[in-house]
Amino acid sequence: MGNKWRGYLFVLPALAVYLAFAVLPALHTAYLSFFDWDGVTLGSWTGLDNYAEVFQDPGLRGSVLNALVLVVFFAFLPILMGLAMTGLLARHRRPGMAAFRLLFMLPQVVPLVAVGVTWRWLYGDDGVLNETLSGIGLGGVTRAWLGDFDWALVAVGVVGTWVLSGLCMMLFLSGVQKIDTHLYEAARLDGAGAVREFVSVTLPHLRGEIAVALTVTTVAALASFDIVYVTTGGGPGEETTVPGLLVYRLAFSDGKVGLASALGVVLSLLILVLVYVINRLSRDER
Repeated sequence: MGNKWRGYLFVLPALAVYLAFAVLPALHTAYLSFFDWDGVTLGSWTGLDNYAEVFQDPGLRGSVLNALVLVVFFAFLPILMGLAMTGLLARHRRPGMAAFRLLFMLPQVVPLVAVGVTWRWLYGDDGVLNETLSGIGLGGVTRAWLGDFDWALVAVGVVGTWVLSGLCMMLFLSGVQKIDTHLYEAARLDGAGAVREFVSVTLPHLRGEIAVALTVTTVAALASFDIVYVTTGGGPGEETTVPGLLVYRLAFSDGKVGLASALGVVLSLLILVLVYVINRLSRDER
């Protein structure tokens, strides 16, 4: 018994910090979601009215749909690109592999604000993308990418794909290291080519890493704020508005702290449900 409680004492400092800065603020946010409060004056109890507005207001629903669209760019495309790069790099040592990995991991160490500023410049009217398209005779394709109602959300999504592809690649490469090399030798003796070897040996052994990557990238998509705020600010119109940005606007610009809290709670529950489904499906497949 003494050793058991001694172990809890070692965990207690971290647990206290987690409770103070994560659990209690989350509970306080849930409490505020039942009030009509501007953040300054005395709030009034509204019950579930804020939650009803979250589901009934087209703008609030639209922000959630935009976040779900970003899941494609922040989660599925980075995972596919990470798997493709893993297939190219995992089984054979090639010159410059260390530099290649460092290059793709660079977005993970660069602040997302700096990433957003850089890509806003790349997407500009006289930015690298439009200049390159004009230089190769595709001037008719150029546009104000971040100001185009049809392409703004896609343009923001491409930034997320670039940021998260390297993270997925590193997760998958680390997973490949634990695969028994005899499995690859057996596959080659059976006449398996590179693609068949990847599908039959590598991919089945990366289920756990794929689940982790899908969890991390899905949370990044649904909780996105930095990149959207810096690149488009939610525009044009509401085409790139996401829940994280809307929570910020409602709480600090519009004085609707209760509504912002309700949207934050709904977003958190959506993330928890999706993470649970991802982990459950991954566990069932094992």
